[in-house]
Amino acid sequence: MELLHTIVLTLHIIAGISVIGFVLLQHGKGADMGAAFGSGASGSLFGATGSANFLSRATAVLAAVFFLTSLTLSYIATSSPRVSGSVMDSAPVQKAPAGPAQTPPAPDSKAKDIPK
Repeated sequence: MELLHTIVLTLHIIAGISVIGFVLLQHGKGADMGAAFGSGASGSLFGATGSANFLSRATAVLAAVFFLTSLTLSYIATSSPRVSGSVMDSAPVQKAPAGPAQTPPAPDSKAKDIPK
């Protein structure tokens, strides 16, 4: 389960960074009018409208991957067995001694000087 979590988390981070990159590469709505009059669109790799279609479809696919990995990570986090948050739950149990709880003072102790 730990390996699956690591793989999905890595895919999630890669998809998130890729979505950011593809969104930043896309042209805004105002850039379409300038591209219609030939301002740099002919020199693009995918042609005048090919880059918009490719980038928008790639962004949509990566957004879907990001959404699915988000759901998968939340499922993995909630389906793992609950571990108690208390340190005392896992502490070893110590039994009390059967005899009296008083211990005799050490011979060189000043406990004799204290009045009772």
